[in-house]
Amino acid sequence: MNTKIINGRAITPYRIIDNCCLLVIDGKIVDIRQGDIDAPGAEIFDAGGRYVSPGFIDLHVHGGGGHDFMDNTVEAYLAIAETHARYGTTTLCPTTLTAEKADLLKTLEIYEQADRRNSRGAQFAGLHLEGPYFALNQRGAQDPKYIRNPDPSEYREILAASPHIRRWSAAPELPGALEFGCYLRSQGVLAAVAHTDAVYEDVVEAIENGYTLATHLYSGMSGVTRRECFRYAGVIEAAYLLDEMDVEIIADGIHLPAPLLRMVHKFKGAHRIALITDAMRGAGMPPGESVLGNKETGLKVIIEDGVAKLPDRSSFAGSVATADRLVRNMVQLAGVSLPEAIQMITATPARIMGIYDRKGSLTIGKDADMVIFDEKFTVKTTIVKGGTIYTAADHRKAG
Repeated sequence: MNTKIINGRAITPYRIIDNCCLLVIDGKIVDIRQGDIDAPGAEIFDAGGRYVSPGFIDLHVHGGGGHDFMDNTVEAYLAIAETHARYGTTTLCPTTLTAEKADLLKTLEIYEQADRRNSRGAQFAGLHLEGPYFALNQRGAQDPKYIRNPDPSEYREILAASPHIRRWSAAPELPGALEFGCYLRSQGVLAAVAHTDAVYEDVVEAIENGYTLATHLYSGMSGVTRRECFRYAGVIEAAYLLDEMDVEIIADGIHLPAPLLRMVHKFKGAHRIALITDAMRGAGMPPGESVLGNKETGLKVIIEDGVAKLPDRSSFAGSVATADRLVRNMVQLAGVSLPEAIQMITATPARIMGIYDRKGSLTIGKDADMVIFDEKFTVKTTIVKGGTIYTAADHRKAG
């Protein structure tokens, strides 16, 4: 099917094109220009003067719409994908929590089943295993009874069970973690630093052994610390100092308030920052009681003030952000330009995940994954490979 999207403000890697026209054939972008494109018989989609952006890519998300990937059901996977599509996400990485090996193996099986059936939600870009190889002191809301050191027999078995594991987050200072990073690299899996008490020197070694990304910068990681008399730079400082290290940030305005959002952008730049929701099941849901992780065995939490908290309100217990909120906050709170905010949730995560050859920008030859939103960053339409998977209003008319 051929579709012509007219009257849009297209956000390309180079500029915003007003009165833009995009031609989509068989799910690919084949032309993009200001003015009109001659395409007889194409279905016309009027963007109504709104922004047309590449589809948002969320490389770290646990749930939404009342479901969590750790529920380990196909229905949960599909519902989460459909929930986040309503907020502009066209591609996401289902993310696990620290768990027993059997639960992780079950997740791999469910992922494959859900991926085959996923036609109405954001596409899956492979699994992100978050844990269980973490520093106990930096566990956050991860269940401590499942936290352990890297075990070669375990992680080799898990990786051999599925080709869909695309990234794995771990604490690089743990015994065996450097060997783990090297093995991930040999298998084409992205190794990320997370829930860690590492110091700068540990992170340098981690990068030498395959780790390239800092998972949710500032959350679950060390800053400047003292050991006996001496002061050491932590993972946060290492992420700033090591230019080749990518970072992801939960830009909900709560995990990172405006000054920190501005600081991360100032020092790392849009080309090294991926915006993530890190959303749990409460994303897209009203405030109230919820559960982090598996609905039967997970941690009870309360959602209020736009974030999930432990019941005693002593700390955060997860994000309930959606992708549109991340973009809005980077523009309105951090003062970042709209093209740069879009880059951080499209091109940069696409590069990090190794899919920039087909996703992440409005470029001829790439998948027609797009989101149409207005001046208030309200998503009106989400498109995956040229097909509309969500619309808040009918913009179509006869061609």
